[in-house]
Amino acid sequence: MLRGEADTMFQDRADAARRLARRLQAFQGQHPLVLAIPRGAVPMGRVIARQLGGELDVVLARKLHAPFQPEVAVGAVDESGWVYAAPHAERLGADAQYLAEETRTQQEALRERRARYTPVRPLIDPAGRTVIVVDDGLATGATMVAALHGLRARHPKRLVCAVPVASPEALDRVRPLADEVVCLEAPEDFEAVGQYYRDFTQVEDDEVIRLLAG
Repeated sequence: MLRGEADTMFQDRADAARRLARRLQAFQGQHPLVLAIPRGAVPMGRVIARQLGGELDVVLARKLHAPFQPEVAVGAVDESGWVYAAPHAERLGADAQYLAEETRTQQEALRERRARYTPVRPLIDPAGRTVIVVDDGLATGATMVAALHGLRARHPKRLVCAVPVASPEALDRVRPLADEVVCLEAPEDFEAVGQYYRDFTQVEDDEVIRLLAG
């Protein structure tokens, strides 16, 4: 059963971003690189980057969907092709052959998304910088795991994971991959990210492109 409106933690993504930015104030003045995981986190990343005096870009990773359960992640893949397989993947029917096929599908989606979002430039180089990776919430944490893993290989000075809400299990998965994890809420009865927002309207590609261009 979903939470009632009275128990909703965030009005919308903008509200969540403002609250996160307050928790991230220690990074103001460091010109942090704020990397949002599309699509939902990009409007949040814009708010946080502005409040911290940072720079906005995206980091691309895609969930690997469970067989016949597209809403369930059994892992994730980053732009380099590195794959994270969740502990529950095989139990949900995602064997090695399925994961290989799903990885190819999601890699193609990543290539298409990169071509749409930043057609004339590569990802801003995170080397030597304070990098804050933002998502609108973590259910399994798979996408964040892939994003952090790929970024660590690019030698940031400090790698921070920042989310408004997450399951306790997801936080356990991402903590070893970041220098710091900032999470506003980690409810024990976590079910889905959207249940903690009164307004969780889907963010479209056109908005992401506009925000990255601005």
